[in-house]
Amino acid sequence: MIIQRYHLQSFPMKPSIRDVRHAAGPWHATWLTYLLTLLSLIMMPSISQAIEEPAYTTVRTFPEFEIRQYAAYTVAEVLVPDPASDAGSRAFPILAGYIFGKNKGERKLAMTAPVTQTAAPTKLKMTAPVTQSAATGGMLVQFVLPKGTNMENAPEPLDPRVMLREVPPRRVAVIRYSGFWSESNYDKHVTILQEGMRSADIASKGEPELARYDSPVTPWFMRRNEIWINVD
Repeated sequence: MIIQRYHLQSFPMKPSIRDVRHAAGPWHATWLTYLLTLLSLIMMPSISQAIEEPAYTTVRTFPEFEIRQYAAYTVAEVLVPDPASDAGSRAFPILAGYIFGKNKGERKLAMTAPVTQTAAPTKLKMTAPVTQSAATGGMLVQFVLPKGTNMENAPEPLDPRVMLREVPPRRVAVIRYSGFWSESNYDKHVTILQEGMRSADIASKGEPELARYDSPVTPWFMRRNEIWINVD
């Protein structure tokens, strides 16, 4: 990376914005704006650093991935049709409506991370408040509910598409990466994870899950993305 340095002219003790623009010139002012914007992006804290996420312990670490043991947690989830590429954007307004008060009692829940996405099985387990039902498949998008929220005290959704479910304690293989939420980026890292698991003789079960910890406005190079695969 090449950094060019520019020296501005001397200003009075309290220069105005007009003075700065005039002295720097339009080209210099453009670069100054660019640098200030870049610095603000770099200094902006990632959402994943401030938002609660499920508790886990790291069991084992490999060069490309790690094994985690997660405690039980509760999720609000919605089933949306394929394709996977925009499943998150279609599910987000539905799930966000639930945690922001579209539930019985209009109770607002804290935002947590990550938002997970996985291929849905052909039949869903019993959830609340929706009873067991058959599904034709699709993508299952989940919001992790705050610590202390469970099936007994979680507010009942008003939208019948929102389902509540407790995820039991489990062990998962996890690869972490940054970048865009593109299919090519996902495919690249799920392949690395699966090959690493085979090399380590670790058996897997179920479909991979895409876990996203940051909002869409987070710069791509600062995003925390993960892929989870259940360990048999």
